[in-house]
Amino acid sequence: MAADTQASKKSGLKLKVTSGWFAAGVSFQRALRLLSDGAFKLFAYLSLEADRGTGCLEASQTDLARVLGKSRRIISKYVAELEGKGICSVRSGSNQYARNIFEILDDYWPYFRPTIADETKRKEEDAYVAAVRDTFLATGCTQGKFGIGDEKSAKAMKENGVSLELVQEALLLGACRKYGSWLNGGSPEPIGSLAYFEALLSEIRDQPLPPGYREYLRTKVVQLARMWKETKTAALRAENGENLPLDK
Repeated sequence: MAADTQASKKSGLKLKVTSGWFAAGVSFQRALRLLSDGAFKLFAYLSLEADRGTGCLEASQTDLARVLGKSRRIISKYVAELEGKGICSVRSGSNQYARNIFEILDDYWPYFRPTIADETKRKEEDAYVAAVRDTFLATGCTQGKFGIGDEKSAKAMKENGVSLELVQEALLLGACRKYGSWLNGGSPEPIGSLAYFEALLSEIRDQPLPPGYREYLRTKVVQLARMWKETKTAALRAENGENLPLDK
């Protein structure tokens, strides 16, 4: 596949579909020569559908039989062939209808798998992004969504060594200022993205908040959010001429 890609570049050829590809190289050709036709068809399907990072796919024999148009008995025979020839390992389900975990072994998997260090880094990054997302949405003054762009911004902050505590302080401080602006007649537009808070990161770096101030900001955000909600309710009541109770 890599050679085909280089050849395509040199010849000016362009792919009709640029996604969903599998790197079918030397190991794929070796499996073609080694396996029976049916077993190779199963191997090709597993390769196309497996997670690129792990080389694994969860599927029951019933699933595979339906996709390949074979009986479960024949699929079981193909699976045994893949295992017997050292191409796949299979962690079987509790019965023929349960989902098995197929893992294509390294000699036949063309992608690098994540190391333990990679997995640890990913989990740490996921926890960081989740914490940023939760604080961002909890402010109540955003558009109520944390999109792909926000995830990328959070990951970039993590990679650049920005502490989670600093990000949370910036989020809370920015939220307090946004609510203050709304309550003082400013434009009621919600905060659209995490990028809104980036300038505050530099501000807090230059002038760190005093100890305990983050918890004060957290409490203040809740208070200001309640005040803003009551203000909107009162405005709606006045606009409609209705005797609407204020939300507590």
